[in-house]
Amino acid sequence: MTTLSVVQDFLTRLAAQDADAVGELFADDIDWQVPGNPSLPWTGAREHGSDVPVFLRTMWSHFVEGRSEVRLDDIAVDGETAVVFAQLTHTAAPTGRPFTTAAALRFRVVDGQIVKLHLYEDTHAVSAAFV
Repeated sequence: MTTLSVVQDFLTRLAAQDADAVGELFADDIDWQVPGNPSLPWTGAREHGSDVPVFLRTMWSHFVEGRSEVRLDDIAVDGETAVVFAQLTHTAAPTGRPFTTAAALRFRVVDGQIVKLHLYEDTHAVSAAFV
């Protein structure tokens, strides 16, 4: 599997909100970073592929179902590294406030498994929607 095909598979499984299927794409040991307000339970670092489905379910439970939109803008690939550029729109379940943020997801894929995922987004906009 190529880096591009693994990342495209990740995006397809993510869009289907199949947390377990997304988790299957990750190696046992990973470098995962989602910066943000520490009061939001899905932010922070993860080190194990088994953490990925838990992360997704936790994050999704804080968004209003049916009120999310992802616009993919571009994917750049160089060997084992890929970057996905997108715009994310969600509505915070606790407040009902919508937010939109540009995002970049940096991947590293080794032997057909994701070993690194770092998310870059407007953490202030995300946090502000929840307070």
